[in-house]
Amino acid sequence: MSLLDQTLRDQAAAIASGEVDPAELLDAAHERIGERNPDLNAIVETFPERSRDMLASAPRGPLYGVPVAIKDEWPLPWRGERLGAAQFLGGSPEAGESGPYRVLRDAGAVIVGVANMHEYGAGSTGHISAWGAAHNPWDLERCPGGSSSGPGSAVAGRLVAGAVGADGIGSIRYPAAYCGIIGLKPTFGRSAMEGHHLPQTQTIVSGPLCHDAADCRLLASVLFGEPLAAGEAGGLRIALVPGVLWDDCDPEVREACQEAVRALVDEVAESSSEEELPDPYLVAISSVLLGSTEELGIAGPREVASLGEQVSLIARGLLRYRLMLPAAAIARAKLVRTQVRRSLARIFQRVDVLAWPTVPAAAPRLENPTVELPSGSWPADYVNPRHGGIANLTGVPAISVPVGHTAEGLPIGLQLLAAWGRDDVLLDAAEALERATERRFVDAAPPVPA
Repeated sequence: MSLLDQTLRDQAAAIASGEVDPAELLDAAHERIGERNPDLNAIVETFPERSRDMLASAPRGPLYGVPVAIKDEWPLPWRGERLGAAQFLGGSPEAGESGPYRVLRDAGAVIVGVANMHEYGAGSTGHISAWGAAHNPWDLERCPGGSSSGPGSAVAGRLVAGAVGADGIGSIRYPAAYCGIIGLKPTFGRSAMEGHHLPQTQTIVSGPLCHDAADCRLLASVLFGEPLAAGEAGGLRIALVPGVLWDDCDPEVREACQEAVRALVDEVAESSSEEELPDPYLVAISSVLLGSTEELGIAGPREVASLGEQVSLIARGLLRYRLMLPAAAIARAKLVRTQVRRSLARIFQRVDVLAWPTVPAAAPRLENPTVELPSGSWPADYVNPRHGGIANLTGVPAISVPVGHTAEGLPIGLQLLAAWGRDDVLLDAAEALERATERRFVDAAPPVPA
């Protein structure tokens, strides 16, 4: 097995022990990107000389010499972010030392490429991008999830063992679920965000996508600038949320997630229960209203009108629609956010972890990103936010863990949420779930063409 197929931890340990030359690992990573990326389109730009320069000056940090990728949402000293779009909103992108770049550099990591993303970050599927759609390594005709489509595809396809994405309305967790990896949406404000094109965002966070929870813990610690120590998951109080978040899911997804929760309860739970949440549809609408209108701070009528046909018709239509939203709708969404935050605060006094499927169905086809649910056929972008939006609306941490596969061999993800600042609890629970399932899902490899 190539070292590239192993975890961030394994790669870092092999380099630290002198078993592996980091320059050789870097060359191998670029070679693998050259071999596999034409099918995946996960990486949109590489810069071998810049990567070698990073390695030459890398400090002996926890990720010394380890190749990683970074989403096209973050500027680098030699490249401005493009946001997966042919035309930038609010002026031209500028190169610079973003927060995620700096913490990766200071940890000794080597950025080998910029990863693809859904155009302007405005979708949960990844099927639209100025770079062309990224592809799901489990089925190249399927969506990899969005908007962190490239990070999800790159990690699942073993181009890199870890990548930095961004999560605004589920944008790390959807690719994690679709691609069969782990993705952590950190507590709001906890991870490095400097240099983001929306400096006053109230919903977006940077976060890790990795093979397993321990790698997520390592990369999250780097992004947080503080260690996330592993704890004992025993005695967790786990609660399910009855209703549409479980009932209106593809039966294979629902059954796999229910089985995973039972395994987690048997492994570590002190108790399990049910907790009622506010109306998921109201929460989804509010999270989309607040998350999508943040762009209006840099994209007024003049900027939107200037967009040419190289920008997708969907993106142009959505931006025009946002300009017409009444202020009352945004004010009511903020009121919902306050109410939901209070509801979650009360719930997390009684329980430690909430659980439901990350997405209601496995990855849809790129050519037609709709999903079949008990309630009917829906665009994935319509139903996914009701599962993922609440964590961004309220700022609490959330994680997606692979827990099964459909009959067609597509990954299934379970989502766990915890109280504000309890990212460590989610990682402990995810590691316990990996033990309970004997790691058969986090260690599963997709049929990536070499």
